[in-house]
This record gives sequence, structure tokens and C-alpha cells, in this order.
Amino acid sequence: MDISFLITAFVTLFVIIDPIGLMPLFVALTQGASVAERRSIALRSCATALALLTVFTFFGESVLGFVGISMPAFRIAGGVLLFLTALDMLFERRTKRREDQAEEEETPDPSIFPLALPLIAGPGSIATVILLAGQNPSLMGSVMVLGVAAAVLLVVLAFFLLAPMLERLLGRTGINIATRLLGMLLAALAVQFILTGLRDFGFVA
Repeated sequence: MDISFLITAFVTLFVIIDPIGLMPLFVALTQGASVAERRSIALRSCATALALLTVFTFFGESVLGFVGISMPAFRIAGGVLLFLTALDMLFERRTKRREDQAEEEETPDPSIFPLALPLIAGPGSIATVILLAGQNPSLMGSVMVLGVAAAVLLVVLAFFLLAPMLERLLGRTGINIATRLLGMLLAALAVQFILTGLRDFGFVA
């Protein structure tokens, strides 16, 4: 088992899903709900997101092959997508867009939409699990990626359950600082994906 791959996969997914940035949205979407209702919403949203990421971890590359997209091309495209996400995090555009998505649909149960999709299992995290599974194209590799995704979602679940307390502890400023630091890290990871794709095409050594 490649420990460095597991660490990289965990950090990448953690930064993309951004549990810290999701905390205020979870609090807003579950405002007025009881502790038991919040726990139920948190569990359903994370379980649904895990199911979606499982499908794309195991079958994402097959779907790409079916439509004629190579993994190097998808790595480059995914890297660009992650880089744009990093820019959004650095300049707070991502938080604003997530807040807008949360406000667009007011439902009694936000666990499926907008929490599970698109806030947790959105385009960025879906592209990431496909990219990570493509780096280690085997059943064991896919299982490792899924295990990492499950670990990140457990962190998301913990943040959701502790959201009110953590939000008071960090404050708005603390959340903004953490989001920007994660954005810088994601930008570097995105560039690495792009360079790997270019290397697979033979453009860089």
C-alpha cells in the first residue's frame, strides 16, 4: 500500500470537499432543527455523497472510455477545474456560490439537495475520485480511493455534528483564513495533475 498516495488522495479530497467551508452552510440549512434532526440530515447527506462517489470511483474511467476521453486529457481538464476551484477559494467566490446554491432551493430536508449534491459530491470531488482512481488503475487502487473518500466524509460528518460549536470557536475570520490556506494547497495539487497529464502526452519530461 502506497502511503504517499493515500496521504495525497486524502489531502486532495479534503481540500476539494472543504468540510470547514461547509460548516456555516450546514448550520444555515438546518436552522431551527433539533439535534436529532440535524444528526439525521448529516448522516443522510454524507451517505448519499458516498454512494455517488463510489459510482464514479469504480465506473468513472469506463464512462470516459465510452465517450472517447483519455485519462491524460481528463487529468489536464480535471487539473484546470481544480485550479479554478482553488482561485474561487482564495477570493471567496466559492463560498458565495455555495451560499447562493443553498438559498436557491428551500426544502424541509436539505440532505440530498443541496448538501449531498452539489455541495459535498460536486463536480470537483467527482473529478478528483476519477483522477485518483486513474492514477492507480486496479481494483485495489479503486478500493483505496473509496476508503480515502469514506474517511474524508467521516470528517465531514464530524464537522456537521460539531458545526455550531466549531463555528463559534473559529469565527468567520478563522473560517476565511482556513479556506484560503486550503485554496493555496489545492492550487499546487491542481498544477501537479496538469503536469502529470502533460507528461503522459509527452509534452514535459
